[in-house]
Amino acid sequence: MKVSEISYQETNKFSNLVLDYLKKDEKLSPFINHFPTLENFEKQVTEKKTHSIDRVVLVDVLNKQNASLSLSEKSKLNIESLKENSTFTVTTGHQLCLFTGPLYFIYKIISTINLAEQLEEKYPNNNFVPVFWMATEDHDFQEINHIHLFGKKIAWGSKQGGGVGRMNLDGLESILTELKSVLGTSENADKLISLFEESYLNHDNLADATRYLVNELFGKYGLVILDGDDKRLKEQFISTIKKDVLRNGFEKSITKCSEDLATKYKAKAHVRPINFFKLSEGKRELIKGEITEKEIENNSVSFSPNVLLRPLYQETILPNIAYIGGGAEVTYWMQLKNAFQQENIPFPILILRNSVLFMDDKQNQKRQALGFTINDLFLEEHQLQKKFVLNQKDSHISLKDEMDAVENIYASITAKTTDLGLQNSIKSQQQKQLKSFKQLEEKLLRIAKQKNESSLNQISKIKQQLFPCNSLQERYHNFIPFYLKGGDNFIEILKENLNPLNPNFVILNTKIK
Repeated sequence: MKVSEISYQETNKFSNLVLDYLKKDEKLSPFINHFPTLENFEKQVTEKKTHSIDRVVLVDVLNKQNASLSLSEKSKLNIESLKENSTFTVTTGHQLCLFTGPLYFIYKIISTINLAEQLEEKYPNNNFVPVFWMATEDHDFQEINHIHLFGKKIAWGSKQGGGVGRMNLDGLESILTELKSVLGTSENADKLISLFEESYLNHDNLADATRYLVNELFGKYGLVILDGDDKRLKEQFISTIKKDVLRNGFEKSITKCSEDLATKYKAKAHVRPINFFKLSEGKRELIKGEITEKEIENNSVSFSPNVLLRPLYQETILPNIAYIGGGAEVTYWMQLKNAFQQENIPFPILILRNSVLFMDDKQNQKRQALGFTINDLFLEEHQLQKKFVLNQKDSHISLKDEMDAVENIYASITAKTTDLGLQNSIKSQQQKQLKSFKQLEEKLLRIAKQKNESSLNQISKIKQQLFPCNSLQERYHNFIPFYLKGGDNFIEILKENLNPLNPNFVILNTKIK
């Protein structure tokens, strides 16, 4: 297997905020606590030690939520260790995507596990527990109800509403039947089908199914899975719910931080006067009517934080020192620095999850045959095709030398006069000439493309394979095709090759077997 890296900037797929954060640009300092370095975690641990966490309730809830799972000894020890003041968590979270959804679901969790292990090695006097926060209260069903697999979209067409974690699993049996027909028969296909059937046919709701699935895939690494949709956990958040719902207590601080961030970058999340939804049977709705203190105190579990208050909830109930997320998550967390300061809650270190491009031997050989570097693959398809045509030995398409000569001629003519009007007229003629040359070059390029049609089709094919729908592979493909080839070895390869503190995009050229 060959591991390559390129900078995130060279991928042309990430925002300026993410790129600046990876460069540790000081203009982002007002929106974070510490930049993500191994050394800065010492400061973060010291700060989090001063923040009171109800560890007894946390451990009790975790034991209850995970009671039906076959937990690994490492996960059991990690849960018990949370009783100790020297134990801290590294957390990632995601929606309850069907069959884990896009690949980056997997990458998030691997990044979290690996960071916890790095911290264990660096700071042996503390324990660090990787936590997966299930976004069970999310209600955007259309985002989680499908996967793309071998050119097909396999979707669960349930009509249920409300927090997705509470949804029953009616209709998934037919989805699994469809999946079986797509996967065919092999040892790894049988393992996957068995895993999915146990997950989705032998549990009552999507939260329980996802918990089982994630534990089976990652439990041996000590991952701990938490569902925030819990009465005892929400009771610890009552004062915050009251502050937001009754007094709009976060609108000002989040708005100020968002506006400051927006002077430099585009803010991701919309700030509302009230940042909680109301959960009820089959519904998760914005709060519009009058709410009383007594209602919040007696039924806190029905109040569901939105994307901007969920981080505060997480950091209230967990001894957390780092949050691992994608670019959009890193951005909306930065909108919250003022809110954290307002509540005297330590702001965690933000870590951009690892991003990966898997490329098999056949694709890599095709890349080499076409004369491209790995970096070239991140160009737009039309740029890649143009580069290929211009690189051909018999190519005489580029008119760069001729255009340079034109510019030199017109520079010589311009130097013959000091009259500004005449100089502008000369410049106008120059631009017309250069435009004509560029049009001629495009015509030459079109003719050359026709001669190289077969190769250009190969370029289109490899681009579609590696960047489906012109997006990153990780945002479209599911892990199933990779697991079919390599089984558990697929996850082991990621585990061995991803470093969450590495500020580069990773390309893995491997025979998964």
